[in-house]
Amino acid sequence: MTDTPIKSALAKVPAVTLGFWVIKILATTLGETAGDTVSMSWLGETTTAATGWGYLIGTGLFMVPLALLVAAQVRARAFHPLLYWATIIASTTAGTTLADYFDRSLGIGYMGGSLALLTCVLATLAAWKLTLGSVAVGSVATVRAELFYWATITFSQTLGTALGDWTADSFGDATVMGLESGYVFGAAIFAAALVVVALAWRFTALSRAGLFWAAFILTRPLGATVGDFLDKPLGKGGLDFSRPLASGALIAGIGLCLWLLPQRAAQADKYGEAA
Repeated sequence: MTDTPIKSALAKVPAVTLGFWVIKILATTLGETAGDTVSMSWLGETTTAATGWGYLIGTGLFMVPLALLVAAQVRARAFHPLLYWATIIASTTAGTTLADYFDRSLGIGYMGGSLALLTCVLATLAAWKLTLGSVAVGSVATVRAELFYWATITFSQTLGTALGDWTADSFGDATVMGLESGYVFGAAIFAAALVVVALAWRFTALSRAGLFWAAFILTRPLGATVGDFLDKPLGKGGLDFSRPLASGALIAGIGLCLWLLPQRAAQADKYGEAA
């Protein structure tokens, strides 16, 4: 049987390697610190000068570069690492402020925001599967697949922020090594969940596409809790690092990883999974 164009074509997304996950976690952590820099530090949403519009304004600001980058990604004819990861960073920063808007400005709380966003993620994946027949990374080689891919990513980044905040908040005044921080416990929980997914990938025959999206979603709350741990005040369990400086250091780390860990495009095998 002749291969379909999708099965024989290189996708415009990276192959799923260890390097991919390292950069993804750094990018999600950057999304938290950069998003908080704009909505909390610059727009003052967590200060006495808060207007109640900071998270929505921040989301609008980040949605502009996200839309432009997604359009550039769709127009590109091949996989470009810098363009891809710039789009990921734009989606994770927009996801940070959007999740905060759901959780705080809309008044539905962390649980309400998480459930609403989980519904968005599952609905997008279901629509993608019903429309194109596969949600595997290796199938992202057409315009429609790319649009579903980036919609799923943006919702998953937003969901991950809400989950991370909800989990960290659930620990209240828990302490670890003298630090009053639910962020450490939250990060440990999501890191452990990622290990479980990795073991399932290695030792079971569960859907590779399903495991990929599970891991993709889980890296976001991991990054969210680590980012919050870095920049939240000492009294709230963080290390009180400067948000702009932390963001700059994370950008440098991502750049170093892209240099040391070259990225290649994903390619679909005969089953339509990422190869």
